[in-house]
Amino acid sequence: MRLLGWQSLLLVTSLYSASALPSLVPNIIIRQDDGELPEEKYFHEPGGDDILGHYDTRFFKGVVTYEERTDTLMHMTRAYLNFFRENGLETWIAHGSLLGWWWNGKVLPWDWDIDTQVNTATLHRMADNFNHTICHYASKDNQTQRNYLLDVNPHARQRDRGQGQNIIDARWIDMRNGLYIDITGVSELNPETEPGILQCKNFHKYKISDLYPMRESVYEGVPAKIPYKYDEILIKEYGHSALVVMDFEDHNWIPELKLWVPDKKRIAETEKLTPEERKKKQDEERQRREDALMGNSA
Repeated sequence: MRLLGWQSLLLVTSLYSASALPSLVPNIIIRQDDGELPEEKYFHEPGGDDILGHYDTRFFKGVVTYEERTDTLMHMTRAYLNFFRENGLETWIAHGSLLGWWWNGKVLPWDWDIDTQVNTATLHRMADNFNHTICHYASKDNQTQRNYLLDVNPHARQRDRGQGQNIIDARWIDMRNGLYIDITGVSELNPETEPGILQCKNFHKYKISDLYPMRESVYEGVPAKIPYKYDEILIKEYGHSALVVMDFEDHNWIPELKLWVPDKKRIAETEKLTPEERKKKQDEERQRREDALMGNSA
């Protein structure tokens, strides 16, 4: 596994160790019994496709431009990470956001949201002490000012999947346009049969040693925590091709710039596609990358 130069400078193992996490797993896990009434979904989006599915309905005013989206996600990430660090709330970068960190410490420019995770103790603190907090944010130059809502799902203490309507435990929402950070908790759900296995409500499972001790790094210019075995986590979730392919989602990786640069012509063509056509294109693109990688390794 190659380690990017910027990562080797910024990646530091945290002093926190797995053995020093007595509050990681709560004494009581609330489960949902079989036969209950249909589960009501707490968070709602204006649509179910790749675009409309990434806005919170309460603050949605219309689909934003590419430029506004990338600007929104950058400042939202900075505000979130600073707020959590200042208030002693442990959180770390996950899923596609972790992949963006791996490449250059930034949000992937084609992403529509940010993904983070928290342990159960942090999730309980968020619900008890910070739910419905509105955070006012100002950039360093004071030119950008935003308000963000930290909203904890009332179903967050229910740690099994239930009926799948509330797999997102909390959100950090930009109140101008409804774009958000998805926050999911990880818990030791089955200590008898799967001791030391932490999982979210969407079937992602981790050994404690996959996550801890956390590494200290930087994401979008601010301090951020990264899972200890980030490389193994990324390969398991996205495949090895996600770490080497330099042409994806209508963007090209430019090594000299250490940036994903948009191909505006291809992006304009993609925007004309229906949600079904767009998903088919994405699936075909991923399969071509995997096939090419397998061919090169043969």
